[in-house]
Amino acid sequence: MPAETSQTLDRGLRVLDLLAASPGGLTVTELAGRLEVNRTVVYRLVSTLEQHALLRKDGHGRLHVGLGVLHLASAVQPVLRDLAVPVLRALAERVGCTAHLTVADGEEALALAVVEPSWTDFHVSYRVGSRHPLSQGAAGKAILLGRAARAEAAPFEVTEGELQAGARGVAAPVRGVDGLEASVGIVTLGELDVASIGPLVAAAAAEVAGRLS
Repeated sequence: MPAETSQTLDRGLRVLDLLAASPGGLTVTELAGRLEVNRTVVYRLVSTLEQHALLRKDGHGRLHVGLGVLHLASAVQPVLRDLAVPVLRALAERVGCTAHLTVADGEEALALAVVEPSWTDFHVSYRVGSRHPLSQGAAGKAILLGRAARAEAAPFEVTEGELQAGARGVAAPVRGVDGLEASVGIVTLGELDVASIGPLVAAAAAEVAGRLS
């Protein structure tokens, strides 16, 4: 027997999904068409979501995701960090490189968690909150690799000197977690045995995905 669900809540969440996928916003009529309900239902949903700042109207009456969503999203980041840090620590200690969890924030890569190895004399310092384009660096390119989601796609990305001269990076996408675009990676200024480290990075990314599923 299927679990009981709330039709109103389901519709409200679908409104947010539709607006998140529509950078130019949608009108009430457009939302009603996509939800296949009458406009009266949409007006009620819009009014409720607006009261909670989850939805906003622009000067042309088009609807967009509201800033209240940022508050909800910010509460998720500590959860991601807490779940990922033990995996990152194990990876950093095993390979002797700085390990990181990076998430997509629009078309930028945002470093959400960083763990440095405890036993090395030198390692790369990588700041939490660092940003760079998804198209640069192993972490961002791994997120794009995850977007491709092709069966023949490589398991990880390797880059050298794209964000810092002499820095080498390996990163793998965190796959299979709804609503999350992320990667796990390592960065070093030393020699990098990609053949041995790459699979370890991919395995760490899979472990993070398992913890979040």
